[in-house]
Amino acid sequence: MSENFEFSWENPEYRHTYHHTCSHIMAQAIQHLYPGTQFAIGPAIDDGFYYDVDSEHIFTPDDFEAIEAEMRRICKAKEKLERFELPRAEALKLVEEMNQPYKVELINDLPEDAVISFYKQGDFTDLCAGPHLDSTGRVKGNGIKITSVTGAYWRGDSSRKMLQRLYAVAFPSKDMLEEYLQRVEEAKKRDHRKLGRELGLFAFRDEAPGFPFYLPKGTVLRNVLIDYWRNVHRKWDYVEIQTPQIMRRTLWETSGHWDHYKDNMYTTVIDGEDFAIKPMNCPGSILVYQLEPHSYRDLPLRYGELGTVHRHELSGALHGMFRVRCFTQDDAHILLAPEQIKDEVVRIAQLFDEVYSFFGLPYKIELSTMPEDHIGTEADWEVATSALADAITSIGKTYEVNPGDGAFYGPKLDFHIQDSLGRTWQCGTIQLDYQLPGRFDLEYTGADGEKHCPVMIHRVVFGSIERFIGVITEHFAGAFPTWLAPVQVRLMTITDRVNGYAGELKAKLEAEGIRVEADLRNEKIGKKIAEARTQKIPYLLVIGDKEAENGQVAVRSRAGDEGAVDFAEFLARVKAESRP
Repeated sequence: MSENFEFSWENPEYRHTYHHTCSHIMAQAIQHLYPGTQFAIGPAIDDGFYYDVDSEHIFTPDDFEAIEAEMRRICKAKEKLERFELPRAEALKLVEEMNQPYKVELINDLPEDAVISFYKQGDFTDLCAGPHLDSTGRVKGNGIKITSVTGAYWRGDSSRKMLQRLYAVAFPSKDMLEEYLQRVEEAKKRDHRKLGRELGLFAFRDEAPGFPFYLPKGTVLRNVLIDYWRNVHRKWDYVEIQTPQIMRRTLWETSGHWDHYKDNMYTTVIDGEDFAIKPMNCPGSILVYQLEPHSYRDLPLRYGELGTVHRHELSGALHGMFRVRCFTQDDAHILLAPEQIKDEVVRIAQLFDEVYSFFGLPYKIELSTMPEDHIGTEADWEVATSALADAITSIGKTYEVNPGDGAFYGPKLDFHIQDSLGRTWQCGTIQLDYQLPGRFDLEYTGADGEKHCPVMIHRVVFGSIERFIGVITEHFAGAFPTWLAPVQVRLMTITDRVNGYAGELKAKLEAEGIRVEADLRNEKIGKKIAEARTQKIPYLLVIGDKEAENGQVAVRSRAGDEGAVDFAEFLARVKAESRP
C-alpha cells in the first residue's frame, strides 16, 4: 500500500481514524463548554461519528454552532494526541478522579489481561483503544458539522439511563462537507416514505406497525416488478413454487431456525400443537424437493418463490419499506451436486448483473464468512467459502471480505447496489448451504447409482419486493421509467368539446396495455399540468380543438414540451417504452 493511499480519504481505515479523532475533539469541546459532562462512548461510524454523553444540559440544535466553533479552535491549536497505558488499578483511579463513571464500568468489564490505553490531547484525556491521528491539526475544522442529537440508552439497554447522542460528520475540506450536505438534502426529497405518500404508492398505519399497505398505484408498481422478475427467471430456467405460511415447530427445529432465530419468529398454537409463521422460505422448498425422488440428471433444480415472510423486528428498527415485519422475498433455492457449485454461482451472478444493469444500479460484492453462531464443521465452511470466492473471481469480479457475517448455515455473497446519489444498499445475496440438506436427509441418485446429499444455494436478487421498491423509489426520485410507472400517460383536455376524442384515445391506449388516466375536469390546463407533474407521470397529453381536428396530441414528457405529434406516432413510442 502506497503512503499516498494510506493517508487518502479513499482509504476506509484512514477515514475511520480521522472520524475517531473528531469524536475526541467534539468531546473536548463539550467538556470546555459544559463542564461536568460525563462521557460514555464515541465511535466512528460509516458517515462520521457520535458521542454519547450524560449532562445536566439538554442539547438542542441551537448548541451545535458553539460546539463546532470550539472544535475549530481545538483543530487550529494543533494539540498533539498522546497514547499511554496504565495498569488496571491506576486506570480506574484516573477515571474516578475525572468523575467519569461510564469509563469506570468499561474498564471493569475488560478482560483481566486487556491492555488499558488512553489518549490525551491538551486538557482532555479519554479511555480509548485508538487509533488516532497524531494531532488535532490534521483535522480541518471547517469540514465538521454536527447533524443531530437523539436519545440512546447506555449500552442499548432500555433498563439503563437514557444518554444524549450527538451525531456529526467530518470531511477534509469545506467543499466536501457542502457536497455531502447537498446530497443529504436531496436524499430528504427522495425519501421513499415521503414519496410513497405523495405518489399514492404505500402507507403505514398505527393499527399494523411494520406492515405495509399497498395502495392502488403501489400495487400496480409491485405487480409490474413481479412480472419482470418472473420473465427473467423463466429465461434462466427457474420453476416457481408457493409454500405454506404456517408450519409445525418440528420443521423449524430440524432446520435450526428454532434454536438460532426463534426470537424473530411469530408463533401460534393450532390443535394444541406449536406452529410458526415462516420467517424464511427455505424449509418449504426442501419439503417440495422431498415429494419425489431425484437423480443427478434433475440437477441443478431451481425453485423460485415469491414467498411472504414475517419477522418480529423491534419497533425501533422499523424504517419505511427498508425494514418491515412482513415482506415478500424474491427467493430461489437451488439443489445441486457439489461439483456444480462453481458454474451455478457464476450463472446466478450473471443473472444479478443483468437485473442490476437493467435498473442502472452499479454494485459491489462482499463475501461474508463463518459467524460464531453457526452449524457445521469448519472444514465444510472452508470448502463452501472457497467455492463462492473462486466462482466470483473466475468471471473477473472482485469482492471484499466481511469476516464473521455469514448466515448460521453457510457463507454468503452480498451484492451492494449503488443508487443515483452514490448510496449503497444490500439487496442481492447468494448463500451456500451444506447443512440444511443433510438435516432433512435430502438425497439424489448419482451417476454411480449411489445416494448422495445435494448442496443448497439460497439466493435473492431484489432482497425483498418491499425493500427494492423503497430503493428504486429513491433512486428514480419517484420518476419511474415508463415501463415501471404506475401511470404511464395522463390525458388532459382544454375544453369539454374534446372529451369524446380524449375518451377514444384512452380506449386505444388501454387496448395496447398502456396504463392511462384522463383528466376531463373543467379546470384551467395550467392547473391540470401542474398537478400531473407532481405525480411524476412520464407522459402528459394535452388535447384541444386543434389536436382533436388533426388526430394529434400535444406531448409533454419529462424532457419538456415536445409540441403536437400524430397520435399513432405517440402510441408506437409509448408501446416501445412500456416493454421492460
